[in-house]
Amino acid sequence: MVRFPVYHALNLSCHLGPDPEGLDVPWADFVGDATPEFEFEVPTDRPTDAYLGLQAFRAQRYGHELKINGESPSGFDIPPAEGWQYWEDAITDAELQEGTNTLRVVRDDATDDSFAVNNVTVHWREPVE
Repeated sequence: MVRFPVYHALNLSCHLGPDPEGLDVPWADFVGDATPEFEFEVPTDRPTDAYLGLQAFRAQRYGHELKINGESPSGFDIPPAEGWQYWEDAITDAELQEGTNTLRVVRDDATDDSFAVNNVTVHWREPVE
């Protein structure tokens, strides 16, 4: 069976942190400890080889989570970096489902970290008959 690569790009443009003044990112909306849930569609009941790419700015601590359909992908953490970073990870424990899926970034509120997330791309393969 042939599997065709598919993706869905999301623009989050969100500033997470304890204080709206904690980071100078006028292009991002301040959301506090978590982004809203962003929705994307998966048109197959058999998505495989799923992974995501995340663009983040100035995350200073480990512990922030990305949630897909309310679950954390295995081992995914936004790593610390001084400036922009792009990070990819497999979606293993959080499964994609046919139809509407959700994506959300949650800040570790035990830290005083302020950071921004911009673009997220969710990739998967689907069968082609």
